[in-house]
Amino acid sequence: MTHIWIDADSCPRLVREYTADYAQKNHLPLTLVANKPVPAGSDEKNFEMVICPAEKDAADNYIVSSASEKDIVITRDILLAERLVAKNISVINDRGTAFTKDNIQDKIADRNFDLQLAQIGLGGSKKNSYGEKEFSKFKKCFERELQKLKN
Repeated sequence: MTHIWIDADSCPRLVREYTADYAQKNHLPLTLVANKPVPAGSDEKNFEMVICPAEKDAADNYIVSSASEKDIVITRDILLAERLVAKNISVINDRGTAFTKDNIQDKIADRNFDLQLAQIGLGGSKKNSYGEKEFSKFKKCFERELQKLKN
């Protein structure tokens, strides 16, 4: 059975709520992992909330050691995604991007380039808003990846 994992610290509430509802309706286990309690919706009995110590990579390490090949992980953390992809685990972000062995290195290169631009004062112009367009892409990607895991 597919288990849904959310790297919950930076995951938008809309995504957490949708995923909690989806998991409940489809009888799928859901675990939110964070360094502090993070709400996921009105009925918070249908999932597990794992609070990790506030040390570097504690939540990431928990997810990597707990998730398996039939699972799906939702994260914004590209380096966590890289570790999970290496274990053949399905990984998506909250904007509808599925991370794969074919695209993960390009995503990391983009991240590193953005960090370099920010270090010299040329970054920061990215629009980080999260709205209906991003959420719609997430839902489509999430359902598509879950369907792949069923087959």
